[in-house]
Amino acid sequence: MHGGRSVARLSGARVARITTIPPMFVSTRIASMSESATLAVGAKVAEARAKGHDVIAFAMGEPDFDTPDNIKRAAINALERGITKYAPTPGEKSARECIARKLTLENGVETSFDQVTVTVGAKHAIYMALQAIIEPGRGDEVLLPTPAWVSYKPLIELAGAKCVEVPGTVANGFRITPNQLAAAITPRTVGIVWNSPSNPCGTAYPVAEVRALCEELARHERIAILSDEIYEKLIYPEVAPGLAHFSPGSHAALAGRTITINGMSKSYAMTGWRVGYMAAPKAMASELIKLQGQMTNSIPSFFYPAIVEALTNSAVGVEAMRVKFAARAALIKRELDAVPGFVTVAPNAAFYAFPDVSAHFGKTTPGGNRITTAQSFADALLHEAHVAVVPGEDFGACARHHIRFSFACAEETIVTGIARIREWVAVLR
Repeated sequence: MHGGRSVARLSGARVARITTIPPMFVSTRIASMSESATLAVGAKVAEARAKGHDVIAFAMGEPDFDTPDNIKRAAINALERGITKYAPTPGEKSARECIARKLTLENGVETSFDQVTVTVGAKHAIYMALQAIIEPGRGDEVLLPTPAWVSYKPLIELAGAKCVEVPGTVANGFRITPNQLAAAITPRTVGIVWNSPSNPCGTAYPVAEVRALCEELARHERIAILSDEIYEKLIYPEVAPGLAHFSPGSHAALAGRTITINGMSKSYAMTGWRVGYMAAPKAMASELIKLQGQMTNSIPSFFYPAIVEALTNSAVGVEAMRVKFAARAALIKRELDAVPGFVTVAPNAAFYAFPDVSAHFGKTTPGGNRITTAQSFADALLHEAHVAVVPGEDFGACARHHIRFSFACAEETIVTGIARIREWVAVLR
C-alpha cells in the first residue's frame, strides 16, 4: 500500500487493514520556529515541582496580584445580564470609545473609536500588525531594538520579513541611539517594533531619547512604527527620577504610520483574560479588522464592561501595584548586586531585571556541569539550586550573556531566591 506497509487480519468474514501512516508534512515556516523560551522555563518548573523540588521561580511575566474586584464584578454582572452573544469583530463600541479616549487624553495619540480594535491579548495585535505591513517575498526588513521579548523575532519572520536587530548595551542601559537606528535603516526597511518599557530589560527610555529616535524615523516616510506599550503604567521615577512614558504615536510626524499596541494584562493584573487592543490610522485599522474577522472575531462579549471599568475606575489600584513594584525593583537590584560576577542595569520599569552573568562562563558547578552559555547557567541553576530564570539567548544576539528575572513575586521570594543563587555561585569553580 502506498506510503506504508499493511497487515491483513481475518476475523470471520471481515478483514481489518492496519496501515502505518507517514508523518504529516509541516511547513518550514513552522518547523524552523523555536519554542517560546519563557514558556519552556515554565514547563521545566512544573516538571521539577512535580518531582517534589522546592523551586523558586523568577520566570513568568505576570503580576502576582489578583485582578481588582471592581473589574471582576463588571464581568460577572455582564454575564448575569445575559451579555453572552457575539460582539462585533473589533469590539463593543463603548469599550472602543473608552480606549480611544484613554489614548487621546493619556498618551497624546489622537484616536477615534473606529481606529481601535480589541484583540486576544497584545500578542495577537502584534501578529496582525506585522502581517499587515509585510509583503512576503519582497525582501522586507523590520528593525528590532534588542534585547527584546522572545516572540517579536519569530512573529516578524513568520510574516515574511527579515528581523534586523539593533543592539543596546549594558553601558547605555540597553538603549539604542539615533545613530544606531540610522545605520540600521535600508531601502528594504518597512517597520520597527518598539517596546518601552521593555521586556526583558526592565527599563524605559527617557522621553528625550524617544523623541530623538522619533525624529530619525520621521526622515523615512515608508517605515511603520509598531509601538508595544503594554508596560506603560509600570514606570518607576522612584528609581530613575523624572522618568515618564512617551508614545511614538503622539509625535506629529509619525501619527499617520504608528500602530499603538497595549492591553489589560500587566497594568491591571488581567493576564488570563487575554485582552489586548491596538489603534491604527483609519485606513490601516479597517484592514486589521478585516484580518481579525478571518481569525478570531471578537473576544468574549462579557469582558467589554470590564475593560471600561478598568480604564475608568481603577487608577487607585493600578497606582498601588506600581508602588509595590517600584519597591521590588530597588530590592532586586540590591540583592543582585551582592551576587559575585553579576552586572545588573537598574530596573526602572516593568518587572524584570536582566543581569550579565558571563563572568561565570567557563566554570563548573557543584553537580559537575560546565557553564558555557546563559542557557547552561540557567539549566544548572534550576537543577542544582532549584531557582528558575529565563536564559537570554532568545532575547537577541546581544542578550546571550544575560538571564532574566521577573520580580512579580513577594519580597521574601526575591531575597530567598537570590540568596540561593549567591550561595550556588560562590562554589562554582
